[in-house]
Amino acid sequence: MNRLIRAILMAAPLVVAFSGCATTRQAAPHDPWEHFNRGSQRFNDGIDRALLKPVATGYRRYVPQVLRTGISNFIGNLKFPTTIVNDLLQLKLLDTGADIGRFVLNSTIGIGGLLDPATHVGIRRNDEDFGQTLGRWGMPAGPYIVLPLLGPSTLRDTPAIAVDWQTDLRNQLGFDTGTRAALAAQSIVVRRESLLSADETLDSAFDRYAFIRDAWLQRREYQVRDGDVPEEPLPEVEPLDP
Repeated sequence: MNRLIRAILMAAPLVVAFSGCATTRQAAPHDPWEHFNRGSQRFNDGIDRALLKPVATGYRRYVPQVLRTGISNFIGNLKFPTTIVNDLLQLKLLDTGADIGRFVLNSTIGIGGLLDPATHVGIRRNDEDFGQTLGRWGMPAGPYIVLPLLGPSTLRDTPAIAVDWQTDLRNQLGFDTGTRAALAAQSIVVRRESLLSADETLDSAFDRYAFIRDAWLQRREYQVRDGDVPEEPLPEVEPLDP
């Protein structure tokens, strides 16, 4: 899995660069590689229709909610050191302390993260990654990219994926290759199951690609700015003549 991710991250910018030269279509300023991105999204959508969505639908239908919640909590707890490291890199010291407490509590009393006692005692969950850290210290997002298999990203966030993987306990606990592959597959199913409720909205969008792109970029900006996103000014409207 490590080699696959590294190969995709190394190849994606080159493919994007060549595809950008191959099209003369006028693109949005934040999406100059739209031609490649649309093709990449079609590829990802094909895999989703053939494999991921049916598996996620079956998972929701046949696995009890309490078990799905426990699995989701466990996987989220394995990934949580990434948030703690990036809290610290962003100098969010109060969040660092709270998130360390959350991780310790859920890893012990919560039986390795299967349960979530931290939420029950009022410790808020934060969500940070290295892409957000780079954004906090002023690095611009750069062009939008749809990575094969991995989905929406930006030029800033793409290499950050590899950095975050180094602080993920699924990679650091010494699991054998089979266990890591099983955890990665389960993580994908859990994430896809959580997005099933959005399918109807996406399917009804006039331009599915543009809808996903704009929604993802807006959400990403919200995450980087911790919700402090300036409101867009309303356009001025000239009064009608009496």
